[in-house]
Formats: sequence, structure tokens, C-alpha cells
Amino acid sequence: MKQDSPRSATYTVECEDYVHVVEFSPFECGKAETLIAYGGSSYIVIGTCRFQEEDSEVEGIEYKSLRTFHHGARVDAIAWSPESRLDALPQLRFCTAGGDQKLRIFASDLRDRNEFKAIGEHTDYINDLVYDPRDGKQIASVSDDHTCRIWDLDGNQKASFMLRSPGMSVCWHHEEAFKLMVAEKSGVIRFYDIIAHQAILSVECGQLPLMSADWCLGNTLKVGAVAGNDWIIWDISRSRTLKGEKSNSVLKKKGLRILTELENSGGQEPMKIYLQLLDIQER
Repeated sequence: MKQDSPRSATYTVECEDYVHVVEFSPFECGKAETLIAYGGSSYIVIGTCRFQEEDSEVEGIEYKSLRTFHHGARVDAIAWSPESRLDALPQLRFCTAGGDQKLRIFASDLRDRNEFKAIGEHTDYINDLVYDPRDGKQIASVSDDHTCRIWDLDGNQKASFMLRSPGMSVCWHHEEAFKLMVAEKSGVIRFYDIIAHQAILSVECGQLPLMSADWCLGNTLKVGAVAGNDWIIWDISRSRTLKGEKSNSVLKKKGLRILTELENSGGQEPMKIYLQLLDIQER
């Protein structure tokens, strides 16, 4: 990984082919490292990142590749299982959505065992997927076929929610294990009760198209989205918009992540919300 000029990326990883999707693991892996996966036309690379903020021996950031997997189709989305670990008994578990509209589960011990299996498919392109953050025994996916589906690890469909437009993002929060957040291209974000199988809350962007949305890991009341020329943050306890930003040109972003939130101590200053807008360039 090298440092680039100030007007370009801070760090760059050279890749043999174009990169279509990048996903950091939101789970602890047992070391002072963060798992990262990226995928292209027919491959997935798994690696680790070490950051200076987490390891004083690191100067800035360090990246290390661990394993490359053949995928057999374009990689459209990646989700990390909470079971992925890098400690004494390392194991990698993740799920992908392919351009062939199929879900695939991968497992590796970073030694001799490298397995994958197809577990299910949609009838149109899959835009996002996520593991159940409690135990990783179920996966939710959203697609251009106007559905959100929940699968077990054997590919059995456990639930399906009909959407009114293509599903662009799906989030499963570790503090709200019986709810799913589903963002639709029409600009509507709905929360579903997965026990009652019904929608219980919704917010609207007022902008089209919605490209990506995220549910803040540190605060279940904060939701963010990129839609039209705006990025938007909601406080869903009051169903109001907290912060937004317009751009002079259309935001060509592949995704949005709410990284963290710092509440002010005195109550006089606005809260600060840090975002990551993922702009993946194909070359």
C-alpha cells in the first residue's frame, strides 16, 4: 500500500482487475486488525487493515492480503459473518451476491479448507445482503426484483417482503436483532419486524434515486442515505432530518457508511456525524 499525492487517494492497493465492491467487516476478529474484502469480475480478495489509531506500531495504515477466491461471476455485494476470526483458530466466513443473481457462502481456515456453496437466488440483480449479527445463522438480501428475502445457511427461504421498488440496501443491527432496515430506490426506508413479518416504521428521502443507506452501529436512532444529489441523516425517534448536503453534481457513489457519531457534552454545538462515501472507480 502506498501513499499518493494529496489530491488523490491517501492509500492505494494495486489490483489486477477492476474492483466492483469493497466491504469492511463490522465485527471484531480477535486481533488489532480489521478484515476487508473486495471483489471484481470473477474474484474476491480477503485482507486485513491495521490503523495507527488501533496499533501504535503502525504508521498510518497497513494492508495485507490473506487469500484470493475464484467467484465465477461478477461480485455485486459482500457480507461478513460474525463468525469470522483471525485468532488461534482462524476462520473466514462471508457471503456474496453475484451478477448471476445467486448468493454464495465462502468458508476458509486459511490453511487447507476452502469451501463455497450457492444457497439461493433472486430473479433479478442483488444489490445488498447482510448476516444476522447475533450468530450469523441467517442472511437477508435485497434485489431489483422488488423483494427482501431472509435465508438460512442451507439456502432455505425463511421470509420474504415485497417491496414497491428495487431494494438497494439492507441492514441488520446487533441491538435490534428482530428488525430489518430496507432502503428502496424510490427513496423510502422501511423497518420490518421479522417476527410479525410486517413494516413498522418508514422515512422518506424526498430525492430520487436512493443509491445506498446505512443504520448507525453506535446509535440505533440514526439512519443515513445517499439519494439524488444529497446525503441525508435522520433521527428516527423524531422522524426528522438532522443533516444534509447538496452537491453541484450528481453524487456517483456506490455506498454510504455511518462510521461513528460524537454527541457534544454541553448541548450547545450540533452533533458531529462522520460518514464514509464509497466511490469505487472502475479502470
